[in-house]
Amino acid sequence: MTIRASSAKEVEQLIADLAAAKPVAREAAIARLTIIGSRAVARLIALATSDASSDARIAALRALEGIGDPRGLSLGLKISVDRDDRVGVSGIALLRTFIRSANGAAVVDHLSALALDRGRRVAIRLAAINAIQDLGPSAAGPLVASLADDPDLGPQLEGAVDKKGAKADPVALLDEAVANGLPDDPAALRTAIASEGHAVPLAALHQIVERVREREAVETGATRDKWTAVRAAAHLALAKRDSRLALYDLREALEKSTRPLPVDVLAALALIGDASCVEPIAASYSRTNDEWWRDRLRDTFHAIVEREGLTRRSAAVKRVEQKRKGALDLLWTGNGTSASRPRRQRRAT
Repeated sequence: MTIRASSAKEVEQLIADLAAAKPVAREAAIARLTIIGSRAVARLIALATSDASSDARIAALRALEGIGDPRGLSLGLKISVDRDDRVGVSGIALLRTFIRSANGAAVVDHLSALALDRGRRVAIRLAAINAIQDLGPSAAGPLVASLADDPDLGPQLEGAVDKKGAKADPVALLDEAVANGLPDDPAALRTAIASEGHAVPLAALHQIVERVREREAVETGATRDKWTAVRAAAHLALAKRDSRLALYDLREALEKSTRPLPVDVLAALALIGDASCVEPIAASYSRTNDEWWRDRLRDTFHAIVEREGLTRRSAAVKRVEQKRKGALDLLWTGNGTSASRPRRQRRAT
């Protein structure tokens, strides 16, 4: 497929963002590249197999996982044995995309060999087992049983699987959350959304957002924070599919926030936020002295302004100027002085 010059330029910019030190920029690039799809695969493979930083390579693998292009299969087989365990685990996550495909048998054989290889590090072996568990008890049970007396893996596996030898199906967990109510464990639900949010109907993700918001309202402290992280993950899953179904909730979250929110909230806004989000961002910016959070808000503000083509003359921006001129000036330029357009963030090279 021939890539138009404009599309190629966007892909190159996003590839550069995968190496960014700022999590918001990196997460937004992953989500956008997932949406671009096959046009970005060649560049993502090149980055994943380069001598770039581990974070950049892992980000490329995560984008490939979201795209699911067949070219990712051979890469996953190769990179799952990378010398860097973090990269290897991400390679195994990529292979999970193909475990139910026509090449699934080859994937399972490869993962089983990794799990049984006592010369491999525990992180890689456990990741391989977790991937095989996607196929259910009949596939994972015998493998887990055979490793019960393994001196390295035995203690790690104890309690990690149910009595049938398989972890709970994340899709089933999400279905249950929609049909019958939220589970008791917010961490399990967040993990399920992160891994399977791409396969769940948009209406179901929206329902989860609503249910989690209700749950947050009755919780306090650390427990409430965990449910907030679940809602943020659901928003990012929606945004990765270019859905603005729950954009109103993102705006409200910023308007009410008195402290930093999970970074997934801003990653979602960077992908789908529109002119209506400018004022809530300015409101949150004006209420905090947390420099980390201000930097994240500024990155998100710039992403929305550039994508939506906003200027200081745009109606949404004028409304913010009337209410929060000081915050707008800082957001617009990053140094306290106004300008006709927001400065572009320096891209990592």
